[in-house]
Amino acid sequence: MTVTIKVRDNGPYVVDGDFVLTDAQGNEIPIVKRALCRCGGSMIKPFCDGTHSKIGFQGAMAAVEKSDEQP
Repeated sequence: MTVTIKVRDNGPYVVDGDFVLTDAQGNEIPIVKRALCRCGGSMIKPFCDGTHSKIGFQGAMAAVEKSDEQP
């Protein structure tokens, strides 16, 4: 099966399909959610806990678009 990673606008990476997640030492991390934190604020990293919406996280595309609008 193919693994698909969807980048949610101003939200997490959502993984669809079977995958293995490991830490820097190669130890397997149990999958508790399929949404991976992108904002850095989650209390359950590397998984998303919804903090992005509380802190007003803007994904890279939104940040680039916003900076392009400024003179």
